[in-house]
Amino acid sequence: MKILKTSLNLFLLLTVLVGIAYPVCMFVVGQVFFRKEANGSLVYDKEKNIIGSELIAQNFTSAKYFQPRPSAANFDASNSSASNLGPTSQALIDGLRSRAAAYRSTNGLTATSVIPADAVTASASGLDPHISVENALFQAPRVAGARSLSLEALKKIIAKHTEHSFCGLFGEKRVNVLRINLVLDGEKK
Repeated sequence: MKILKTSLNLFLLLTVLVGIAYPVCMFVVGQVFFRKEANGSLVYDKEKNIIGSELIAQNFTSAKYFQPRPSAANFDASNSSASNLGPTSQALIDGLRSRAAAYRSTNGLTATSVIPADAVTASASGLDPHISVENALFQAPRVAGARSLSLEALKKIIAKHTEHSFCGLFGEKRVNVLRINLVLDGEKK
C-alpha cells in the first residue's frame, strides 16, 4: 500500500507539474514575450483581415510578385510534406527539368542559364516562406518590369528586406516572399 500511495502521489504531482503548470507557464511566456510568434506570425491588411503568415509560403503567380519555392504540398498547410522522391527517381528528375524550364521562361532566362537550386526544389515541408537572395535577384528584372520600377530600386528593396543568418552562423541570407510582396504592394513596411 505504501508503494501504491507513493506512486499515486508522484503521478498526481507530475500530472499537475507537467500536464498543467508547465503548459500554462509556456502559454503565458509565449503571450507576454513572443505574442506575434506564439499566434502564428499572422500578417494583416489595412482592414485588419488576415492575409497570411510569415511562416507559411503562399503561391504568387502574377509577374508583379516574387514567387516562392515550389511546394510538394501544393501550398496547403494542412498537408505539409515533402515529395519523398529519391535522387534516382525519374519523376524527380523530370519534375526538376520541368520546373527549371518554367522558371527560365517566366524570368526571361536562356535555356542554359544556371539557376538557384531553391528555384526548382521544394523545401522539406513544402511550405518554406523564404527564397535565397540569389533567387530574388534572378526574379527582380521580371518584377521590376511588371511594376514599372527601376531594377536598381528593386535591388535596394531586396537588400533592405534580406534576413541574415542567425548569429552569423546558422542558415543563409534569405528573403521572405510574403513580406517583400506586401512591401511592394504598400501593405506593410
